[in-house]
Amino acid sequence: MSAGPLFGRIALIGFGLIGGSIARAARAQGLAGEIVATARSPATRARVQELGIVDRVVDTNAEAVKDADLVILSIPVGACGPVAEEIAPHLKPGAIVSDVGSVKGMVLRDMAAHLPKTVHFIPAHPVAGTEHSGPDSGFAELFINRWCILTPPPEADPAAVEKLATFWRALGANVETMAADHHDLVLAVTSHLPHLIAYTIVGTADELEDVTQAEVLKFSAGGFRDFTRIAASDPTMWRDVFLANKDAVLEMLGAFQEDLSKLTRAIRRGDGEALFDHFTRTRAIRRGIVNLGQETADPDFGRKHANLPKPDGKS
Repeated sequence: MSAGPLFGRIALIGFGLIGGSIARAARAQGLAGEIVATARSPATRARVQELGIVDRVVDTNAEAVKDADLVILSIPVGACGPVAEEIAPHLKPGAIVSDVGSVKGMVLRDMAAHLPKTVHFIPAHPVAGTEHSGPDSGFAELFINRWCILTPPPEADPAAVEKLATFWRALGANVETMAADHHDLVLAVTSHLPHLIAYTIVGTADELEDVTQAEVLKFSAGGFRDFTRIAASDPTMWRDVFLANKDAVLEMLGAFQEDLSKLTRAIRRGDGEALFDHFTRTRAIRRGIVNLGQETADPDFGRKHANLPKPDGKS
């Protein structure tokens, strides 16, 4: 067992699915002496207070970060720069400052421009989530067996990076470290483009004149239901993601459009062999994801908070 909490005080700015899940998991694992939270909306702050899953709820970001050893921004990526500027004068020397956004290059640039050299800035991205949002949506098991990608700047203190990695491992996540720009390219393929496609397909179905909305809802097959789940994600967050990572998304979108053109030609020509070869290759990718444990029969809420590593590395 460790001698005490990994961090004396954790400050959470923003309290939706990710922030709420961090709070619940950190409390369950005893990772903080105190958890302080804030949110932009008074209604959200009031609800967090009612839930009783943090030690204190405060009204301002500056108040939240006071004396905090770990500060995590769980807010849309477009807001990270302004919030970093706001909290900079109030940060404790030696504190670790991080985020949870799915775009890292812009966040790294925008936040680093404001943060003092006396803190350790280590961007992070837990690759986990559901389509739900708000303070009630979080749950302690969200990060179990999911990846959390850290994208520290070259000058980051290795000890601080490892301490943040230890924190995420204690929440149940597997941790990987990579350059911010490489992260953004990878996530453009695995997350951002699929969301863009889902938003497009659901929007197209809604606009078809000869198919009523009632029919779309009534006869939704499994594939379309999966698309609607993805397309139900938070609009503000995804608007910021596409604007912040537009170069990588546009690059991947161009590649996707080329592949779509090939499939279009195959269908038009009746080229069954080309279609079969393509579907066989993509089926193998799906099996690879399952074999890596990134897809299970259990829903997200079915994952158990068992056998998580303690901050000292023991189970």
